[in-house]
Parts: sequence; structure tokens; C-alpha cells
Amino acid sequence: MKIAKNKVVSIDYTLKDDDGKIIDSSEGRDPLSYIQGIGNIIPGLEEALEGKESGSKINVSIEPEKGYGVRNENMIKQLERSQFEPDMEIKTGMQFQAEGPEGLQVVVVTNVENDTITVDGNHPLAGMQLNFSVEVKDIRDATEEELSHGHVHGPGGHHH
Repeated sequence: MKIAKNKVVSIDYTLKDDDGKIIDSSEGRDPLSYIQGIGNIIPGLEEALEGKESGSKINVSIEPEKGYGVRNENMIKQLERSQFEPDMEIKTGMQFQAEGPEGLQVVVVTNVENDTITVDGNHPLAGMQLNFSVEVKDIRDATEEELSHGHVHGPGGHHH
């Protein structure tokens, strides 16, 4: 069976930056399972895996445009301390949800200086070249329930 739209694909992967530092890996965990062709994973990796078979191994480098996007400086905002709860301790690295133009988004506090708090709404991997080593472990047809829910059920997927 080949990887194609609406197939459940299970992969082992390691993701590295351009310096060879491991950003994420499935090592020591169950393989990652996703449904091909519906946007469960970044477009560049989905494209690279299309048509591969179980047992295939690939190394692929993905540009930001097909990964988590390019960094958008407009997503970095300076907020006044008064916009937060008065007794809330705010530190660099904290994450929280904020209402953005496209709904709720996660933002990260990047700087706290006096009464000014800088937050960044870019994905942490935005603007980065992503280097994947992937081994396809399994391919199967997605169930109707998985397709209607938009995600995999069972091992490596979502559990209800």
C-alpha cells in the first residue's frame, strides 16, 4: 500500500535544525500516526511522503514556507502590564492563549521590562529550515469515524 490521501500513516521521525540539533523525535515513543492529505502534518512533509510505501526511509529538508511559515514581525506585540491580571506573575517563556485576527492563538512572552510585556504569536519553528529523517512504519485505510473526526484513533493517534 502506498501513502495517499485518506490513508493512516505511522512514521518514526527525527527533526533537526540546520545545526544538527534534535528538535523533536519519536524515538522511545509510539510512531506518529496521521491521516495523509488533510493537513494533520506540515505540507512539506506530507508532500515528501506521498506515494511512499511501508519500510521507506527518507531524509528531507523543508523550507519555512512548507513548514511552519516564515516569521511575521507583525505577530510580535508589546503589551502594557495593565492588560494582564494584577496579581499575575509574568516571566519570559510563559505561554498563553490570546485572541488574534484568526481566533485563539498561542503566544509566548519574549521579554518583560518594567510595565511592557513583549509577546510573540509566531510558531516556535516559524522561519526555520526543518530537516526530517523519517521511516514509514505502517499504512492503512482511515476509518469513516477517523475521517469524520479529522484525526487518527488508537495507538499513535487520539483516544476518545
